[in-house]
Amino acid sequence: MTDAIVVGSGPNGLSAAVALARAGASVRVLEAAPEIGGGTRSASLTLPGFIHDVCAAVHPTGVLSPYWQTLPLREHGLEWVTGAASVAHPLDGARTEESAVLLTRSVDATAEELGVDARAYRDLVAPFVGDPHALLADAMAPLGIPDHPLLLARFGLHAVRSAEGLARRFRGPRARALLAGCAAHSILPLDRAFTGAMGLMFLVTAHATDWPVARGGSAAIAEALAGLLRAHGGSIETNVRVRHAVDLPPARVVLFDTDPAQLARIAAPLLPERYLHRLARFRYGPGVFKIDWALAGSIPWRDSRCNGASTVHLGGTLEEIAAGEAAVWRGEHPEKPYVLLCQQSELDPTRAPAEQHTGYAYCHVPAGSDVDLTSVIEAQVERFAPGFRDLVLARHVMRATDFAAHNPNYVGGAITGGVADATQLFTRPVARLDPYATPSPRVFLCSASTPPGGGVHGMCGYHAAQSALRRLDDQPIAPFVARLSDRGRIRSRGVSPDAP
Repeated sequence: MTDAIVVGSGPNGLSAAVALARAGASVRVLEAAPEIGGGTRSASLTLPGFIHDVCAAVHPTGVLSPYWQTLPLREHGLEWVTGAASVAHPLDGARTEESAVLLTRSVDATAEELGVDARAYRDLVAPFVGDPHALLADAMAPLGIPDHPLLLARFGLHAVRSAEGLARRFRGPRARALLAGCAAHSILPLDRAFTGAMGLMFLVTAHATDWPVARGGSAAIAEALAGLLRAHGGSIETNVRVRHAVDLPPARVVLFDTDPAQLARIAAPLLPERYLHRLARFRYGPGVFKIDWALAGSIPWRDSRCNGASTVHLGGTLEEIAAGEAAVWRGEHPEKPYVLLCQQSELDPTRAPAEQHTGYAYCHVPAGSDVDLTSVIEAQVERFAPGFRDLVLARHVMRATDFAAHNPNYVGGAITGGVADATQLFTRPVARLDPYATPSPRVFLCSASTPPGGGVHGMCGYHAAQSALRRLDDQPIAPFVARLSDRGRIRSRGVSPDAP
């Protein structure tokens, strides 16, 4: 009898497993794919010698994760590497040198990039960069009494606003564009409430630390968590697909690192119909289209300082980015989309052969899109880096439909665990005092479809593990899977699970 089964080995599933194992529980992780990692997998997608991140690439919330900072992940092989800047945001204009806005660790240096808005920028971020870890600890927790209520309340005054509303404090296009590029990570129209929260939080993280990549590939994150889990007695089994409750080994509790639809399908015999209907109303949002490149050299940015940034936001002004993101929500494919481009090999030379580089970029698209946007994304890169296409040795593309096939958690190609708007930001996947628990005392959800949502940080898994540990303390040791199997057989015969 295992204390806990974790279904799925993404960063949240592994974090939940580690938290449970370190608390003394016996833990088994079941992964359907041949390799662990979920959104933190790496592969040679283009040519031999080029290592590409299949999904997540740059990890500001990973290095700053309140939980991961307590773990000895470096002892298990995880090494963060950084560049000269977290973000470069190139803009059109007459100037060919230093036309981009650079978001760096220094508040003053970043402010000086913004011209007339230098003081307004300092006033916006200064209250939060003094103790960013305290802010993150409260912001990345479920609703409750925060440890730093005044700091979180001050952040909340800005966070409830839309990105467009928050940008009104700036007069010039450079500060407005920088904020828009950070806010658009939300995958929401920038006139929506709480998009200001995403923009401001990413600005603060960049002043807390340089946005890093994992040396050797994002898979190193999963491998480090897996190594730590095994060191505490936990086990991981790959190529084990859980389709129904009867597929689960005996355990006292089960945690699902899955989307709500998979939770509903697998655990239906133990969950009331009303809860299942609420899960069915969960909204996932737009998908993404992604390209990986093998490149003959560094991207020839018009502003060469862009080469030192781990992430480059392509999209021009706030107005242009806002128009593109709004179009995606109308079901359209914008001609000039907002593009997130990552340059892992500029920071980590192990990713590509000598003198050559990897490239990674994606844009947002309507859910379920199978449209190939290679030419559209490359046109955005060429706009700010003339001659880019001449460096392309090979390409690998993933449409929204490919993401959905690659990982069933990415419903319609959505990579963040579901829409994080005003109605679903705090009530993921449904409104409950404990969002990780379900009406069954033995079933829990630990994926990005719970607070604090998308990103590689493991906080969803950590908080779900704390919920499960409280239940383990209260639950007798009983064969959980036997009950599931009985109820599954009863329900399949059309008899109520509560019938004698």
